[in-house]
Amino acid sequence: MAEFFLELFSEEIPAGLQKNLRQNLLNEFEKLFKEKSISFKRCFSLSTPNRLIIVFEKLDKQIKILSKEIKGPKIDASQQAIEGFARSNNIDKKDLYKSKSEKGEFFFYKTKSKTLETHDLLEESIPKLLENYQWKKSMKWGEFNLNWGRPLKSIMSIFDKKLINFVFHHISSSNSTFIDKDLEEKKKFFTEFKTYENYFKKRGTLIDHNKRKALIEKEFLKILNKKKLNIEDNPRLFEEVVNLVENPNVLLCNFDKKYLSIPKEILILTMQSHQKYFPTFDKKNNITNEFLIVTNIKDKKGLIKSGNERVVEARLSDAEFFWNKDKSQNLVKKVSELKSINFFKGLGTYFHKVQRMRKLGGVISDELLISKEKVELSASICKTDLTSELVGEFPELQGIMGGYFSTNQGFDKDISLAITEQYLPIGLDSKIPKKPFSVALSITDKIDTLVGFFGINEKPTSSKDPFALRRIALGVIRTIIENKKDLKVKDLINYSSNLYQDQELNFLNKDFNKELSSFLKDRFKFYMKNQQIRFDIIDATLSSFSLNKLFSSFEKAKILNKIINNQLGIDITSSYKRASNILDSEIKNQVEINNTTDPGIFKTEFEKNLFKKINEIKKYYSNIDNDENFLQSLSILAGSKKEVFEFLDNVKVNEDNETLRKNRLELINMLCKTFQNFINFQLIKNYNE
Repeated sequence: MAEFFLELFSEEIPAGLQKNLRQNLLNEFEKLFKEKSISFKRCFSLSTPNRLIIVFEKLDKQIKILSKEIKGPKIDASQQAIEGFARSNNIDKKDLYKSKSEKGEFFFYKTKSKTLETHDLLEESIPKLLENYQWKKSMKWGEFNLNWGRPLKSIMSIFDKKLINFVFHHISSSNSTFIDKDLEEKKKFFTEFKTYENYFKKRGTLIDHNKRKALIEKEFLKILNKKKLNIEDNPRLFEEVVNLVENPNVLLCNFDKKYLSIPKEILILTMQSHQKYFPTFDKKNNITNEFLIVTNIKDKKGLIKSGNERVVEARLSDAEFFWNKDKSQNLVKKVSELKSINFFKGLGTYFHKVQRMRKLGGVISDELLISKEKVELSASICKTDLTSELVGEFPELQGIMGGYFSTNQGFDKDISLAITEQYLPIGLDSKIPKKPFSVALSITDKIDTLVGFFGINEKPTSSKDPFALRRIALGVIRTIIENKKDLKVKDLINYSSNLYQDQELNFLNKDFNKELSSFLKDRFKFYMKNQQIRFDIIDATLSSFSLNKLFSSFEKAKILNKIINNQLGIDITSSYKRASNILDSEIKNQVEINNTTDPGIFKTEFEKNLFKKINEIKKYYSNIDNDENFLQSLSILAGSKKEVFEFLDNVKVNEDNETLRKNRLELINMLCKTFQNFINFQLIKNYNE
């Protein structure tokens, strides 16, 4: 048993690339050893900004490869096939022998047993594995042909405390590495990982990124508890910072309190995205003027702290200047400036877009029974923050800054909130707009975008969605369903396309309406899957699906999904399945059903009782409006079980008298169609299926 220890030393690799390198390269070595049946006790990969380390502990030094018989072509095969088999196994034809099997006589070849040295395997395989590694982003440098994340400087490769000798492009492996990442002058020899890790630990470098993470968390907690502060949960930023440092040191810094008058989103974005700082919040979740930073060295003289404070002060000073300048710009007057900002080629400018949105929003306001004037005004000014210097500096804040500007200029609170929330939701689990005016503007924006991009044939493919149209479509579906509204989406799509035509923006894709409807249906299916709706219920829902009834369709599916396995659900499915199975078998025998049942020729009370029950259910459905109580509807359907089972148990459907037989089948058909007022139960599996 021996240790395999590999270190790749390079210039600083971006944090986002380190995780992939650690995981993927380790996986490739694991795959290699498993393919060769080489066992090991434990393996792991670690990294600092400059170093990638892979370690396998208690690895087999060698393995015995037993001889095996390899089957070749039949003895009457062509000479070309026989020679090809010999060539592929790197043997001469004379090494082949004949042997009979159940399927005839074949040529065979028996390999020789041999011992595979792990050291030799690594010597041969490491350069290949490094060569085949696929970077998301890579670079070349100097006169070298190597593609790597950042310039690779040295490779230390050790097995069983001995050098694994190989050449990878312009670099020869060694059993030493640079100990000073900046000067790259001094080198030190190593024979095992533990000595290597302890040596760098004494120099203040934590090779293990997991230990760096734990140390930073501990220091954060100590400071935050002492100051009674909190930070936002931001795993991506935290992981990035862990991978940016090798000797973490946490400092608490602050900036001038006057900047707290700036919208907090600007402060957060400035610190998190631009500087990799962690803004702090008090117990009431108000942002404070203190922030945490993680440095790579100890700040013995306080110069790092003051330097970072100066940097953030400068950035916040610029942000304050832009804020004071932009917030006073009249939003209504700035609408005309949108003429100079293109929305997308073939879809006009943002001025064109807000004009379309204003009219489309007016239609939605009628459906939601809210002020058309307020919806049209919010649509008209919702994109004006794109002309501001703040959004130019912080594109992530579009919409949010528009909300602040409109509030500052005295616009109605509903309008300001609608502008702030126009891009929501931004993901599957993110917040959705809840206020009616916010709902109207959000859906207006998204439908205009979907119609436009499908109209010019810029729709998603199976692998690419550069304009995030899947997310936008899901946003429409979530906003409608989670606000418990049924909007006439199909009508809105048609009206939106007419608005494009009115602006002489003609669509190349003549099938866009059909394709967009199918796309939204697919997103609705995805949403239901994510809500843990049973697959057969999803299929049944989609078989009678209408874009104008998104919420109703989902609610039906959700409630049926909830009761499907209890007694109520069993009563419904068993009643329907017993009836429909009889009907299906007779339809296969080419019996013609005309949807006409004659109660005048009923011969039994069971027929009359079932007919009466069906008419009661039909009457219920004829009297309900858009506020249908779906659980009540299911209870009413389940309540027909007695009449259905008594009819099927006591009445001979396949009657010799053709007239009676057909009338009873018509009665069963009437029952099934009545059930399908709720959903297509034909696609629902029975409880015992």
